[in-house]
Amino acid sequence: MIPAAFDYVRPATLDEALDVLARHGDDAKVLAGGHSLIPAMKLRLAQPKVIVDIGRIGGLRSISEQDGKIAIGALATHYDVESSDLLGRSCPLLPEVAARIGDVQVRNKGTIGGSCVHADPAADWPAAMLALDAEFELAGPRGGRIVAAKDFFVDMLTSAVEPGEILKTLRVPVTAKSVAYVRFTQKASGFAIAGVAVVLDTSRKVAAVAVTGVAPKPYRAAAVESLLHGSELSAATIAAAAQKAVDGVDPLSDIHASAEFRAHLACVHAKRALELAASRK
Repeated sequence: MIPAAFDYVRPATLDEALDVLARHGDDAKVLAGGHSLIPAMKLRLAQPKVIVDIGRIGGLRSISEQDGKIAIGALATHYDVESSDLLGRSCPLLPEVAARIGDVQVRNKGTIGGSCVHADPAADWPAAMLALDAEFELAGPRGGRIVAAKDFFVDMLTSAVEPGEILKTLRVPVTAKSVAYVRFTQKASGFAIAGVAVVLDTSRKVAAVAVTGVAPKPYRAAAVESLLHGSELSAATIAAAAQKAVDGVDPLSDIHASAEFRAHLACVHAKRALELAASRK
């Protein structure tokens, strides 16, 4: 299908982009990589009157270490993340996730920031962001603000980004190599029917476990983390903890998987992700 008519604006700076959004309000939509917005426009599920293309704004694609954390520009592509030597050394979960996304064309054009803002319940990045306790830096008409990952993913296709705001930077901690991302995908789309991201701190016997694809929004598997807290990561402990991957969660049911199947997959992949992370030193 062909999108409804729209005006196209390509600001040169972040301030210019924010000004355009302020002037056009709900009639404007931000375009980053375009892999979420353009299909929605073709199906006329989105009909913005103004497209604000931020893809060429300088300074929003860098990846650098700052004050003990790694700052990732919102316009960094999936391939930028996948191929980053800094992330490979200091936050290996992100390159692992990036390599699973879409195909070569998608990874070279789609952006980490755009995916997170879109908040698709089957996307891969949200699980990684939750497991890493990432921070999101937003720029807006009233200045900047920081939103923690636990507050960023609000509901299905809804993030904490408010009208007139633009995601500027994502910040993640430096981690050891005891991480893993394991998922079961819908074969046609490549999106997760159930995906589990794990970050282990073996010295403190602490695990962060986040799940995507199962519920209307990604979530931390608190019951799994609680059972593992302070425990040795034995096979029996991991197996018992993984069975709690959907505790307190109402799994989705659709043409791709029933709620029961999603719940089963979440437990299976929680176990596999924990075992894989524990094997990496």
